Amino acid sequence: MPFRWSPREHLMLGRYILKWLGIVTPVSIAIGAACALFLWLLDRATQLRLDLPWLLFLLPVAGAVISILYKRIGHLSEGGNNLLMDAIHGHENGDSGIVVPRRMAPLILFATIVTHLFGGSAGREGTAVQMGGSIASTIGRWFRLSLGDTRTLLMAGIAAGFGAVFGTPLAGAVFAMEVLAVGRMSYDALIPCLMAAVIGDWSCVAWGIHHAHYVISATAPEPVGLSLDWLLTVKVVLAAVAFGLVSVLFAELSHSINHIFKRTFARPVVRPVVGGLLVIALVYLIGTRDYLGLGANSPDPHTVTILSSFLPDGADPWSWWWKLLFTAVTLGSGFKGGEVTPLFFIGAALGNSLAHLMSAPVDLFAGLGFIAVFAGASNTPLACTLMGIELFGSHYALYYAIACFLAYLCSGHSGIYLSQRIGTPKWNSGPLPPDASLRSARELRPGWSSFRTRFGNGTDISPTNPDKNERK
Repeated sequence: MPFRWSPREHLMLGRYILKWLGIVTPVSIAIGAACALFLWLLDRATQLRLDLPWLLFLLPVAGAVISILYKRIGHLSEGGNNLLMDAIHGHENGDSGIVVPRRMAPLILFATIVTHLFGGSAGREGTAVQMGGSIASTIGRWFRLSLGDTRTLLMAGIAAGFGAVFGTPLAGAVFAMEVLAVGRMSYDALIPCLMAAVIGDWSCVAWGIHHAHYVISATAPEPVGLSLDWLLTVKVVLAAVAFGLVSVLFAELSHSINHIFKRTFARPVVRPVVGGLLVIALVYLIGTRDYLGLGANSPDPHTVTILSSFLPDGADPWSWWWKLLFTAVTLGSGFKGGEVTPLFFIGAALGNSLAHLMSAPVDLFAGLGFIAVFAGASNTPLACTLMGIELFGSHYALYYAIACFLAYLCSGHSGIYLSQRIGTPKWNSGPLPPDASLRSARELRPGWSSFRTRFGNGTDISPTNPDKNERK
């Protein structure tokens, strides 16, 4: 076969890279600066809440303000991360009807800071991603991009926001491609997403923002090539199953609380008021404020945080459950923020507990839980494995992969992002509509009452008609 080479093809590739470098650079710089502002305000709000404990009692009022603000001027912004995914899927299918509004960025910034200031348990990923998508969408309209290019720019905005807020550009780039569909990645946006994540992270750091540093100094033997410590590997496998199941618990509890609040309280403004009162009640029920706010770190060495969970005595056996409950109530009742940092807390605290239970290295298992619970809840095992390498180093990369991929499998077709599509089902779990979303898969899944009916009288329930018995 004769030697074949087309210089024109490589010139077109060079043109493609220069085009996206020119588009992505200003977008990513703006997103990185916005994330820097957000992280600075978040630190100030957290410190002010610690200095003024009475602010917690204004949490119901803060929730009412957020609800009124979104009702009056929020409009589509209420959709949050799911709106971004719907817009990207719409542009992929040639539908430009779903528009990410410009007001989403300032609204989510204000609402998240207010949530943290008054003690709501929430994260920061949702805010960064929504700001990134909103800024990218706005600049995309200024550039008058095509539907395909707008879709790519929205994905780049997600990558820039995620990479900047956590200081993990490689994980941010892969997350933006992996999160849209379970089991399927959009490699056509690889270069723009990588550019955006790296530039966004640089821009954020240039403003003097520093990210938390985590250290895993476990004495466990490091895997060399394919050589693993098999006893430790078995423990990692068992822990990964627990991480996956807890990710399902978090996602389902959050969705269920949100559904109950909407069904019980017709007026949206009442929901966060009740949610705020429940958070205050939980504080006095368990007698600690450790599970309020972000939970990343604390000046008090006796407080349970993400960082403390890497220490042998840094978490209680049920710390993971309390953080899960506080966050599900906060976000399910209508407060704003992300789910990811609370998932880091839940996973690290659960890893701490499992390490004691199985006589395993505490810091290693806290790190595994940190990334694996998030992998199961977001259905992004590859991004979470890369995040582990970026945050903790590459020494235990094989254990990261085992934990993240098994947690992803054990989480089933559930997750925190209901607009996520099922590109490739994890297993043959019954008939699903083509390109179904997690929302539709969840609606097809039998509910708890159907489960009790099945095992109570031995009657089978069709997966496509889960409420058949309940109507009898």
